Amino acid sequence: MRQLYVYMNECKAGVLTEKNPGNGYSFCYEKDYLLSDNPAISVTLPKRSEPYEDKNMFPFFTNMIPEGANRKVICRSLRIDEKDFFGILTAMADKDFIGAVQVKKVTDE
Repeated sequence: MRQLYVYMNECKAGVLTEKNPGNGYSFCYEKDYLLSDNPAISVTLPKRSEPYEDKNMFPFFTNMIPEGANRKVICRSLRIDEKDFFGILTAMADKDFIGAVQVKKVTDE
């Protein structure tokens, strides 16, 4: 199981989880974030207490990773399968993203 923290404007919004490769994904908002006035991270993932579950990576997150030649270069240099969207997103974690939403590696807090 792999996980990433999801931040919205520097505030931890939730956790993105890859259960096991091929067994689906989930995104769950943090309780404090749900109680705040902060907006949902996406119109396709409105704030709710129940986790979002899907067999495939959520389109909102796949749209955060590079495409085309940039993806090929990153995957080749880091030895990541181009179809491993979660792996690519993990490799990009803690780096600059365009927009308000960021992903960061899960650390012991």
